Amino acid sequence: MKELGKISSLLINRFTANGAYLALREGGEVLLPKSYLKGEEKEGEELEVFVYTDSEDRPVAVTNRPTALLDEFAVMEAREITDFGAFMDWGLPKDLFVPKSEMGKTMEVGGKYLVMVCQDYKTNRLIGVSKYEDFILTDTQAYAAGQEVDALIFEETDLGFKTLIDGSYEGLIYKNEVFQPLKVGDKTKAFVKKRRDDGKIDLQLLPSGREKYEEGAEKILEALKVRKFLPLQDKSSPESIKELLGMSKKHFKQSIGQLYKAKKITIHEDGIRLV
Repeated sequence: MKELGKISSLLINRFTANGAYLALREGGEVLLPKSYLKGEEKEGEELEVFVYTDSEDRPVAVTNRPTALLDEFAVMEAREITDFGAFMDWGLPKDLFVPKSEMGKTMEVGGKYLVMVCQDYKTNRLIGVSKYEDFILTDTQAYAAGQEVDALIFEETDLGFKTLIDGSYEGLIYKNEVFQPLKVGDKTKAFVKKRRDDGKIDLQLLPSGREKYEEGAEKILEALKVRKFLPLQDKSSPESIKELLGMSKKHFKQSIGQLYKAKKITIHEDGIRLV
């Protein structure tokens, strides 16, 4: 079935007491349960649905969109752990099953893990696979320092935060370079710091060079527009600066220097004020 695991636009063939039967492209039908109907639909109308299998392994359509489609990654929370595998929350009534043989590491209930949605061709079911390394692309030559990317935080380590870049590549944001709250499952914009020999990419949350300080200056201006005064100056502790602005002391000093030269702020012994 070509529609399995994908978002498809299917025509309504007929209605029954259980819902609407939609026509599959290669013949046959799939049920859209009554609970997903508004009551305004008509035969021949086209509906956008997601097709997967229910608890009895029968194809079923839903109007919900899961957190990931077939061959896509998402961070999912483990709802139940059994001797055979884990059941993951992916935004649908039926949880996604990750077989024990497809687990990259031991899972715990409530934990969040990077999972790819795959098709088990023996059973034609959709399953999850948390052995993400099997699917990560390593040819990162197209990435250059300073390039902006979409990053999904999927694991926190002692070194930093592992990220999925543009849905296909692995990256790392070093913990000592993070000055804002980050947690597993967060999606954020990041910038390539360097490309490593193993194909992985080091990332940073702020662009390098002058753009970095312009962004920091803008952040300080926005804070001053709300508070008019910030009890911070170049002798403030790094902890105070991080708590109020979420940036490093070096970043802060560079930014207020730009703002001062631009005559946007005045600097005093007790802090900075908006002009």
